Amino acid sequence: MAPPPPRLLLASHAAVRAAASARRGRLAGDHHPPQVAALRRGDWVKLICGASFEDAADVRNLSLVYTLAGVDCIDCAADASVVGAVNEGIDVAASIVPSIQRPWVMVSVNDDCRDLHFRKAEFDPEDCPPDCSKPCEKVCPADAISLERVMIEGKHSQSDPSSGKLEGGVITERCYGCGRCLSVCPYDRIRAMSYVRDPTKTAELLKRNDVDAIEIHTTGKGTDMFNTLWSNLGDSINNVKLIAVSLPDVGDSTVNFMNAIYTTMQSHLQGYNLWQLDGRPMSGDIGRGATRETVSFAVHLSSMSNRPPGFYQLAGGTNSYTIESLKKAGLFQSTTFAATSGVTDCQQAFIGGIAYGGYARKIVGRVLRKIPAQFGHARIEDHLDYLLEALQEALSLVGPVKGYPTLPSL
Repeated sequence: MAPPPPRLLLASHAAVRAAASARRGRLAGDHHPPQVAALRRGDWVKLICGASFEDAADVRNLSLVYTLAGVDCIDCAADASVVGAVNEGIDVAASIVPSIQRPWVMVSVNDDCRDLHFRKAEFDPEDCPPDCSKPCEKVCPADAISLERVMIEGKHSQSDPSSGKLEGGVITERCYGCGRCLSVCPYDRIRAMSYVRDPTKTAELLKRNDVDAIEIHTTGKGTDMFNTLWSNLGDSINNVKLIAVSLPDVGDSTVNFMNAIYTTMQSHLQGYNLWQLDGRPMSGDIGRGATRETVSFAVHLSSMSNRPPGFYQLAGGTNSYTIESLKKAGLFQSTTFAATSGVTDCQQAFIGGIAYGGYARKIVGRVLRKIPAQFGHARIEDHLDYLLEALQEALSLVGPVKGYPTLPSL
């Protein structure tokens, strides 16, 4: 049972809900699900937990905080335990603020092992020189590398690092494949191990009543593997409300590639579809420059009249600078007329929303890391000061998209 919400938490959410209600009121007569209405307005926000990030404890707490902040969708690894962690976080958020809107739960899969989102770092710490300065540990944004220097039996010189050895390595469930450790290893000992999600297991996940959407990552290098995955998913695809395709900008061939994929999907497309424009994958926590590629991708597509139907959403390099960049490009909540799956000849925002991944996890994760270690896999709702601090961070990211009023510091 979650603890009773403190007054400040309820007050903050009263303002959040009022702002959300005011925005919904602008589209009177809109009978679409609230998540779809958000895409139409251009204020949809998705939290990306990470297609390869499988730390259930962190996923649970992230989902709780961002549900309270008002995201429309939470995207996670296509793994049953991770899906369970997302839904647990959502359930706790709903117990704290019963009127909160439940976000859709999305699972991410890939059609090609070359996709950067589906890989893990790997190395044998026994191959590492004991006096290594451990730059991989320092650069990892997910705290997924832990190395400890231990003494070898019979060695006595604690002051001589070469007399010991390193133990530990990559914490597999925390690694989400950003690759930053690969380039900093001075001994070139770290490898990237790529994989493809099992479509049979994915199909089973899609039959669950707590999975609402699927995202298929594709590299843009051809449609054969996408077609194979689509065929393998079979009728399970009909169980979800939204099908998203995440792809990079591959230049002049991008729109033709998208149209070919849409042709494959069209015969089994019973819900809505979304295109995730993946500008610079897993880089949002780096800084202002990271968001340029995804905004440039949006600008490129906005000039193409033959782009396929569906909602469009930014990802890859998204952070606190993305809204500013979209506004400068004239694309923030700018409307257009488009024939969209399930919505025909309607006025809607060209960019339906933004997905936040590494940056969203970073700003809340630094609060989660403050919870004393003796609590182990801590439930953030048991530490209300940290919950409020994490919520403030999440609202700073979600609020500018949703048009929430500026809230005082909690």
